[in-house]
Order: sequence, then structure tokens, then C-alpha cells
Amino acid sequence: MNPSTPFRSGLHAEWTRFRSGRGWVLAMAASVLVTVSLGLLIAGGVRSSCVTGKGEGPCPAPLLGPDGTAVQDRYYFVHQPLKGNGSITARVADMTGQMRLPDAVPGVRNIKQGVVPWAKAGLLIRQSLKQGTPYAAIMLTGDHGVRMQYNYTHDVAGGPHNGPQWLRLTRSGDTVTGFESDDGKTWTQVSTVKLTGLPETVEIGLFAASPGALWDMAKAFAQATATFDQIKLQGANGSWRRDDVGVALESDGKTPHHPGGVVESGDKLIVTGGGDIGPATVEGGLRADFTLIGGVIGLILVLGVAVTFYTADHRRGLIGTGPPVGPLVSPPAKPRPARLLAAKATVVGAVAFAAGLMTSGIVVPGGLALLRAHQNPIQPLTLGTELRVIVGFAALTAAAAVLALGLAALVKRAIVAIGLAIALVVVPYLLASAGLAPWLLVITPAAGFAITQSVPTFAHVDVGPSLFGSYYPLPPWAGLAVTCGYAALALGAAIAVHRRKSHR
Repeated sequence: MNPSTPFRSGLHAEWTRFRSGRGWVLAMAASVLVTVSLGLLIAGGVRSSCVTGKGEGPCPAPLLGPDGTAVQDRYYFVHQPLKGNGSITARVADMTGQMRLPDAVPGVRNIKQGVVPWAKAGLLIRQSLKQGTPYAAIMLTGDHGVRMQYNYTHDVAGGPHNGPQWLRLTRSGDTVTGFESDDGKTWTQVSTVKLTGLPETVEIGLFAASPGALWDMAKAFAQATATFDQIKLQGANGSWRRDDVGVALESDGKTPHHPGGVVESGDKLIVTGGGDIGPATVEGGLRADFTLIGGVIGLILVLGVAVTFYTADHRRGLIGTGPPVGPLVSPPAKPRPARLLAAKATVVGAVAFAAGLMTSGIVVPGGLALLRAHQNPIQPLTLGTELRVIVGFAALTAAAAVLALGLAALVKRAIVAIGLAIALVVVPYLLASAGLAPWLLVITPAAGFAITQSVPTFAHVDVGPSLFGSYYPLPPWAGLAVTCGYAALALGAAIAVHRRKSHR
């Protein structure tokens, strides 16, 4: 007999048992219904509005960078046109700033001196002043030393400097190279980038920007002020131009909101700017994974089904025992508990995957359609990312179900197993959503929710430690691997225990 025949037979028997259990089928259907209903209900009720120079109305579509990512592109720029090759060298002699902190006295703004970690001031070459166009910059940051950043999503670390620092940016054709120096004599290359299609004439100069100060899972006002001296230009010798790129206007359509500026003092330029040049992980619009907000509730039903699918048979003595044998009856082959457990896990995992796939396949595109219909800004989403979110949620559902079944086989008590599964998968997710203990999404099976993130977590953008702020401590597939690892460990341990008992 083919060794796989008993397993296939057991698989068929377990599938028949599952689909014959009306409660299990209804609970799986309910998990789909709950997640889809909550997702569509919430998506259908969202109405975003923004105050612009034309008054309050629908928020504009997100600004897109060269690779289609939603980006921020606001800063103060003191610049000159550069035709052909050339360079700019300057020392960032000092960087200070202001930031708003939580009000110590209700109603009284609490503005303090200081800079946020990713405040930035340095040298910039860009295609044009049009927002979203390619650029490269070498900069000193508030708390991350020297960095070279380009095209919004790319970041290369230089030295860990926080004091005065010389910087240099050179252009040769499409190639831009950034350097740093402690004394203006000995230079270290930070990085070289190629900005494909860079026109003959570009804008080159000094800039300052500052993301908002993070508190209460939101961003508040912050500005950076940098003093530049020892400024040298090669290839450009015109007069300085000044632009507050991307500055927002008050509701009157004329008054700049938190404007930047520049002060000339001898051979020094003191530049003040707000905003940021980089990915717009929160400000860029609503994310696709927002539509799966009810998934954790539906997952509780899936965990309950997986647990009771094991414990129902265990209570009836169908796992680990054979039927009664009389004195004149030859004993039939005793079913192997480990093989039955593997068959149960395969069935419950496949059913959970199908339920998760149906759920995400409906709520993700449906929810996004509702959000767009109500003129909400949406984060850009490639087809590949959308498919990964949809299929990934199904894989997460399947892994969680197998984990719950493995726990049930180990503790053999439905209430205890369900409680453990919820504590390992659901509770860490809820805590992380509230901005509490996000590290749980690294060490618990809840890490698998990272597979649903539709906007990457960028190291050079600070966000609040909450899932609502698009913060996931692990990349998508690494997070799912953690959940699958827990499921394999629980099931493997349960199979080993049952195999040992069957051999006694």
C-alpha cells in the first residue's frame, strides 16, 4: 500500500467531518461576514477634508515621487541654477530649531528650543523646483549624523556627527556624489547616486527642513535653522534665489503657514525651514490595510473553530483510541493519532486560508473603492502589493488556525486553548494598534499581521509606534514567517506528544 494512502484517507475523513459540522461551517462564514462588514462599514463612513487656499474641501491626491511612492516635498531652498557639471561646498556651523510639545498649561502653546531627530540641513541638487521631481542631498540631521538621501525613499548613512560639519555635493552628468569632512581638508565620500534624465541645468543650493515633533501619535509644528558658512560654488556664480518650496497657505489663500526664510550675515546664510523631503507614510493618504481593520475580530472566530475541531473529537475519544474489541473480533488497525492530527491541521488550515482569501478578496478592493468614491486620498498601491496583502491575510489566517489547533492538542481544554490563542495572536495586535508594546509584534505570533502592511516602514521617517501610524517592526514576509514558525512549533510538539503516547 502506498504510504500516503492512510493520510489521504484520513484527510478525506477529516474534511467530511468538518463540512458535516454545521457549527464550524457557520462560524467560518461568520468570520468572513464580520471582517467584510466591519471593513466596508468603516471605509464607507470615512470622509477626509483639508483646509487649502480655497477653503475646506476634499484632500488633494498624494504627491508622488519618481517611483510612484507618496512623498513629502517641503523645505526652504536658497539656490542657483547650475548648467553642466559643478559642485557646492559649505559648512553647517550650527543647527537649532523650535518644536511644539504637549501643552503644560491647557490652551497655552508649549514651544521649546530644539530639533527633532530627522531635522535636516545641507546641500541639495534637484531637477527643478517642481515638487516630486528627482533630487540628491547631503545633510546633517538632528540626531542621525550625516546622511545622503535621494529620490525620497533612499537613505545612506555617513558619519555619526552632530557638531559643525563640512559637506560637499558634486554633479557630473547624471551622477551626483556626496562628501563629508571634519576640517574641510580631508574628505570622505558618503555615496554616489545616478539621477537618470537629469537636465543640463539643475538647481543647486542650501536647504533646511524639519518633520513635525511626534507626540500623542500625531505630528506637531517643528522648524530647523541652520547656519551655513565657508560656502563655495563651482559652475554657478549667479545671485541666490529663495523659495519656500511646498509651503502651505492659510485659509485666506495668501498667508504662508509656518513659513521658512533666510538671513544673510556677512559670508553666512542662516536658513530656516519646516516640512520634510521624504516618504509620506502617514500624510500620503489612507492605506489598503485599513480595510482589514475588522480582521482581528473575525480571526477570533477562526481560532475558536480550529480549537473545537480538535477538542470535539478528543472529548469523544476518537483521537488516540480504537473502537471496542470483543473476544471473537480481530482488532482493526489502530488509528495513528499523529497522522490524524496532521490531517486535521491540513483541513483546518486549508479552510481558514479559503475563508481569509474570500475575506480579503472582497474587503480590500471593495473598501478601497468606497474610500475613493468619497474622495479620500489613498496611498499608491501596486498590483503586486495589493495581491500580497490579499493572499498574505489568507496565509496569516491559515497559520493562526494551525497554531490554535496545535495548542488545543497540547492542552486538550477548549477554553484554555482559545484563551492562549487569543493571548498570542489577538491581544498583541490590539496593544500595538494602541501604540503600546509594539515589540510584541516581533516576538509573538501577532507578527504575521505585518504581511498586510501596504506602505513600507522607512528607517529615515519617524512615525508613532502604532499600527495606525503604519508602524510595523518587521517586514511583511519576516512577520508572517514568525507566525508560521509558531504554528509549526505548536503542531510539531503536539504530534511528538501524541506519537510518544501511541507507542506506550
